[in-house]
Amino acid sequence: LQTRLQAGQGYGNTLNCVLTVYRNESVAGFFKGMSLPLASMAVYSSVVFGVFSNTQRLLSQLRHGDPAHAPALVDTALASVAAGFVSVSISTPVDLVKIRLQMQTQPYTEANVKLKATVPGCPVYRGPIHCFRTVLQKEGIAGIYRGAGAMLLRDVPGHFFYFIPYTFFCGWITPDGCVSPNPSSIWLAGGVAGAISWATSNPMDVVKSRLQADGVYLNKYKGTLDCILQSYQNEGLKVFFRGIAINTVRGFPVSSAMFLGYELSLKAMKRGQTEIKP
Repeated sequence: LQTRLQAGQGYGNTLNCVLTVYRNESVAGFFKGMSLPLASMAVYSSVVFGVFSNTQRLLSQLRHGDPAHAPALVDTALASVAAGFVSVSISTPVDLVKIRLQMQTQPYTEANVKLKATVPGCPVYRGPIHCFRTVLQKEGIAGIYRGAGAMLLRDVPGHFFYFIPYTFFCGWITPDGCVSPNPSSIWLAGGVAGAISWATSNPMDVVKSRLQADGVYLNKYKGTLDCILQSYQNEGLKVFFRGIAINTVRGFPVSSAMFLGYELSLKAMKRGQTEIKP
């Protein structure tokens, strides 16, 4: 729904989008492009949280001579920015394939050009592997990483507003005297952080979605700046807030689960290391 609201045409609001997708594509329409993000989620999460955690440890080592020293706020900020940079290398191709699969059934109308949607005929892409291979053959590596600039502008500040609010809210919610936050504090702080992150990064998420959806039929945008200017000129400032409700609501449970899994995994590994040591 988020992709169609941001990059599609003819959807007045979220409810209208839900009804249109269901009417045209049934329940299967809501799960298009799901397989590749699902398959890569474990790798993506481990890399992002791994870079964040290890960057914090490195900075603590450089500053205090002890990697286990509690990181300063500036260290957390630098670690979140590093995680945002690294995440783009993994998430850009995955998002591109997902968006192309989701948007290939949408009609494209531009000036005197009108291309019919491929429903119920043959789709442009038969699946994620075929989509990846087709884009690579026709557009090369640059095509696979189309929208990477917009994704950098989304993910670097997005991860900043992901880890910093989590650190702040986790410390605020955790009762005094507790060495580490309890699961409920982690769950709540992670959810709030996810909602804040997606709300602040939504404008560039719209640009990224449009750039990656562009190319299924014709190339409308020359780059990130051109996409921003065309979107603003044609639809006004409100275009950059498309899908913000879905992104914010979705961000809460997803981020709650992410941070809870991350913190519990760290505790389990630390406990295991302590038990192994003689």
